[in-house]
Amino acid sequence: MFWQWFILIVILPLIFIAFLLFCTFVLIPFAFIFASWYMRIKERKLARRKRDGANVAFFHPYCNAGGGGERVLWVAIKALLARYPDTNIFIYTVDTAEPQTILNRAQNQFNVKVEASKITFVRLSMKRTIEAESYPYFTLLFQSLGSMVLGMEAFMKLNPDVYIDTTGFAFTYPIFRYLAQCPVGTYTHYPTITGAMMRRVKHRIVSYNNASVIARNPLFTWVKLLYYKIFGWLYGVVGRCADVVMVNGTWTEEHINELWQIPLSTFRVYPPCEVSELKQLRSLVKDSDPIRILSVAQFRPEKDHPLMLQAMYELRNLLVKNEVLWNKIKLVLVGSCRNAVDEERVQNLKDLAKHLSLEHSVQFVVNAPYARLLQLYQTCSLALHAMWNEHFGISVVECMAAGLITIAHRSGGPLADIVESAEPSRTGYLAAEPDEYARAILEVIALPSDEKRRIVEAARASVDRFSEMEFEKAFLRAAEPLIRLD
Repeated sequence: MFWQWFILIVILPLIFIAFLLFCTFVLIPFAFIFASWYMRIKERKLARRKRDGANVAFFHPYCNAGGGGERVLWVAIKALLARYPDTNIFIYTVDTAEPQTILNRAQNQFNVKVEASKITFVRLSMKRTIEAESYPYFTLLFQSLGSMVLGMEAFMKLNPDVYIDTTGFAFTYPIFRYLAQCPVGTYTHYPTITGAMMRRVKHRIVSYNNASVIARNPLFTWVKLLYYKIFGWLYGVVGRCADVVMVNGTWTEEHINELWQIPLSTFRVYPPCEVSELKQLRSLVKDSDPIRILSVAQFRPEKDHPLMLQAMYELRNLLVKNEVLWNKIKLVLVGSCRNAVDEERVQNLKDLAKHLSLEHSVQFVVNAPYARLLQLYQTCSLALHAMWNEHFGISVVECMAAGLITIAHRSGGPLADIVESAEPSRTGYLAAEPDEYARAILEVIALPSDEKRRIVEAARASVDRFSEMEFEKAFLRAAEPLIRLD
């Protein structure tokens, strides 16, 4: 009884007094100091911005990779410079190529030219912190934490007026919102985690992000599912630090709204697709030519090139009694390699093609320049896309614009936004399994010429909403609150 009264009368009042003293002499002064520091930084940045123009920094570590995300980056920069010519563009990157080399590749591969004098590359050295190969376990979490390390390096090297992430590293947003004290924008191509990924783990489905050793073990599955749920909550917290969220399509928008829950700040901005020039292309394919099937996709695991090889294997089985037709068919895999890991992946695909006895029916074209890609568009008649839950599908749109009848994966952006597979308004085909792809290829080959022409014309008419011009208008409209001075 004595000790209870002692705690009530003596200890608790002492704790309360200590808390009041801590608030009075530590918390409140710290809050005033922080507020004063915050205002001084804001005033200095505003004065410099009015004098020299806004410093807009894009966080895009692999800006020289040559994929769809890089096209978004360069077209967005071109649009900003056209609307706000006094803007100074900075790009946080781990690429070591010379600036002019990077800009030349953007022009050669994407047909996008930007003024070199307005671009400054901020070189980041901690590349390994964001590479998946650095983290064999809990890759999503450690990559995201690693992006915070890289983000801190970026912040220490340049404190911008506006921060725009175009690669999906959401864990960098709190750094620039609260430390750099600048508005944060993002163009999100693909949510880092989705409910679909969690369901694959829950149902113990083996995929590129769910190894068989985990899928076979109930305990490992439970641990990974718990890890995904915790990570999903963290991803929502950091995502809500963005002031303006741009997403590349319906599928991504639905997932981001579910995770980040800021729909009023989220805008659908379809990525820029090279449709104007591609729509002018005329097919050079003759009846006597080989039937070339084109795939345009970076050599990454999620693009699922093995599915296309399996589809070719199934196609050969369907044509076992028609060797003449089979010998006319060739799959052309076009894509870029970012590093040695991607190059090894290409070699593995070549080995798989040989294992399936497809080495004479598959051609690999790595890091093709834009002129070479245009030539392939004109000499191929079909296109394949195999990625499950592709966030959008720029290559799907461009193949359709180029006049290729496209067979895309029945999921993600191709299903939600791009391909209409119902008659009579068909613009392409959708499939999911290798045998479905094989049957769709045969169906396209067997179509009468007038039916092929009707599908091509319908597909070309449908892609104008994905043009570069439409992207620029939508991007600038969404980004205006970030750039303007209130």
